[in-house]
Amino acid sequence: MTAPKRDRPWLIRTYSGHSSARASNELYRANLAKGQTGLSVAFDLPTQTGYDADHPLARGEVGKVGVPIAHIDDMSQLFDQIPLAKMNSNLTINATAAWLLALYAATAERQGADPAALQGTTQNDIVKEYLSRGTYVFPPEASLRLITDMVTYTVDAIPKWNPVNICSYHLQEAGATPVQEIAYAMANAVGVLDAVRARDDVPEDALPRIFGRISFFLNAGIRFVEEVCKCRAMTALWDDLGRDRYGIEDPQMRRFRYGVQVNSLGLTEAQPENNVIRIVLESLGVTLSKNARTRSLQLPAWNEALGLPRPWDQQWSLRIQQILAYETDLLEHEDIFEGSKVIEARTRSLQEEALAEMQKVLDMGGVVAAIDNAYMKQRLVESHTARLRAIESGDLKVVGVNAFTETEPSPLTAAGSDSILVVDEGAEREQIERLDAFRSKRNDADVKGAITNLRDVLKNGGNVMPPSIRAAHAGVTTGEWADTLRDLFGEYRAPTGVTASGRAATSATTQAVRARVDAVSEKLGRRLKLLVGKPGLDGHSNGAEQIAVAARDVGMEVVYDGIRLTPEEIAASARDEGVHVIGLSLLSGSHGVLVLDVLKRLADLGLGDIPVVVGGIIPEADASELREAGVQRVYTPKDFDLTRIMGEIVDLVSDAD
Repeated sequence: MTAPKRDRPWLIRTYSGHSSARASNELYRANLAKGQTGLSVAFDLPTQTGYDADHPLARGEVGKVGVPIAHIDDMSQLFDQIPLAKMNSNLTINATAAWLLALYAATAERQGADPAALQGTTQNDIVKEYLSRGTYVFPPEASLRLITDMVTYTVDAIPKWNPVNICSYHLQEAGATPVQEIAYAMANAVGVLDAVRARDDVPEDALPRIFGRISFFLNAGIRFVEEVCKCRAMTALWDDLGRDRYGIEDPQMRRFRYGVQVNSLGLTEAQPENNVIRIVLESLGVTLSKNARTRSLQLPAWNEALGLPRPWDQQWSLRIQQILAYETDLLEHEDIFEGSKVIEARTRSLQEEALAEMQKVLDMGGVVAAIDNAYMKQRLVESHTARLRAIESGDLKVVGVNAFTETEPSPLTAAGSDSILVVDEGAEREQIERLDAFRSKRNDADVKGAITNLRDVLKNGGNVMPPSIRAAHAGVTTGEWADTLRDLFGEYRAPTGVTASGRAATSATTQAVRARVDAVSEKLGRRLKLLVGKPGLDGHSNGAEQIAVAARDVGMEVVYDGIRLTPEEIAASARDEGVHVIGLSLLSGSHGVLVLDVLKRLADLGLGDIPVVVGGIIPEADASELREAGVQRVYTPKDFDLTRIMGEIVDLVSDAD
C-alpha cells in the first residue's frame, strides 16, 4: 500500500529547565534522544529579572522555575554537546532577552558556529509582562527600545532568528477573552512594528523581512471550536495588517507564524489525571486546521498544578505530541474546516470584535499608553474575575473541581511529594559558589571595559546587541548587565489593574460575608484591613489580584502594591498601614524560604500576632511545615471558592482580636 502524503509535523518541544545548567543540559539531551525536535528553555526568576544568584532578591528563587544563567560559562554548560548551528531553540526570556541572546550567540561562537546560522526565538515580549507575567524591569519606552534593537540587529546578523514572540499566551492565563487575546496581541505587534519602522537605521526594503520574522506565542484553551476560530481569525488579521498597514506584498512574508503552549490556567489540582485529556483536546485546537496550524508546540505536564513536573511527566507530554503527529491522519489532509458555516461565522465574529478592541487601544495612543493608563490590565482583571465567579457559582463547570467531585484516590499522586520534581535547596548555594569561582578567574579589566562600552553605546543611542555580545565574551554577569541598564533607564512598577473600590455584593453568600466584615470592623473600631503581598521575584499576580478584588467585594480595605516585594517591605507595610491580616501569594516554589522570612521580619517588628495566610502551588508536606511555623491557612489551586476564603479570613481576624 502506498503511504499517503503527509505534511511535515510542527516543531515538538517541551518547556524545561531547573536547578543548574548541568542538570538542565542532561534533561535536554535526554528529551532530544526521545524524539523532541526543538528546545524550549525555561530560565529561573533571577535570570529573567536581571539578578545574579547572590543578590538579596534572588534568595529562595534560584533554579526553582527554570535554569539559572549568570554568564557565558553557564550558557556553554547548558548547551554542552548540543550544536547550536543545528538546533532550533526557544528562549523564554523577556526583560533580559538581549542579554540571553548575546550569551547564546557568544556560546555559538565558542562552538565555532557562525551566529548567522542560528535558528530559534527569543520571546522578548516585554509589553505583555506589564499585563500578566510580571518579569519586566525597565519602563515601557526603554523596553520597547530594547525590543526594536534586537529586531533591527537580527534581521541581518542572525536572519533566521525570530527576535520577538508576540505572546498572547499569558494574556489568556490572566483572564483574557478570545477577543481580548487577539486584540491586545495585535496592538502589541503594531506597537513594535511602528517603533521599528520609525527608526533611522531601518531601511525601507528591510521591513518585509522584519515583518516576516515576527512570530507569535498563543494559548490553546479547552473551548475547542473557539480556539480553532481564534487561530484562523489571527491568521487573517495578521495578513490584513501586513498588506494594508505595512505594505508587505509578498504573501510568504505575511504568514502568521506562531507557536503554542496549551492552557495551564485550566489544569486542576483536584483529580489531576483529568488534565491529560484536557491537554490532548487543547492540542487539537491548534493542529487540526491546516491553514492555521501551529509551527511549534509545547505541552504542560499533567501535574503542573501540583508542582514542577518530573522527566517522566515531560516524556508523557512529549509522547502526546508524537502520537498526534505520527499515528493519526491529521497531517494527511487539506484544511478540514474549510467551508464550515459554524467555523467561518465564529471566525468572522472574533475578527471583527478584536479589530474594534484593537482600535480602542490604538486610538488611546497604542500599547504603551494603554499600559500606563491601566486600560488593558483592568480589562484583564475584570475578565478573570468574571471567570472565577462563574466557577464559584457553578455556571462554569470544571470537572473534579466544582462538578463530579466524587473520586477514587489517584494512583498518579499516591507517591505524595515524589509525584513532582523537588528542586534541591542546595542548588542556590551551588550556583553562588559557581558564580564566585567564575568571577575569580575572569579578567577584571576586560569586564570593566565591556561594561563601560555597553553604557557608552546605549547612552549614545546605539544598538544594545553588539556591546552585549562583547560583554558576554568578557565575562560580564547577568546582574552586571542588568544593573548597567537599570542605571540608564531606571526601573518601573506597572499599575495593578485592581480598581480602588469593590463592587456591590452579588450573591447571598457574598452579602453574608460582607455583613460579617461590617460587624468585625465595628468591633475593631475601623475597617478590617488586608495586606496582599507578593514576596520575591514571582510576577504571576493573577491570584493576588483576585484575592484583592474579592476582599474589596466583601467590604475589606485592601493594601496591594503589586509584585516583587522584599520580606522587609511587606513587614514594613504591615506596620505602616496598620493591617489586621496578611495574605502572601507565591507560585515559584520559594514559599519555604520567603514565607519564613516574612514571619521573622514581622516578629522583629513586634507584629508576630498578625494572622498570615498563604496561597500558591504548595505541596501538602510544605503546607504542613508552613502551618507549624505559624501560618494560619494555606490555600492551593483547589481552593476556588474565594468567598469561602474571605469568610475564613474574617474568622481569623475576629479570633485574633
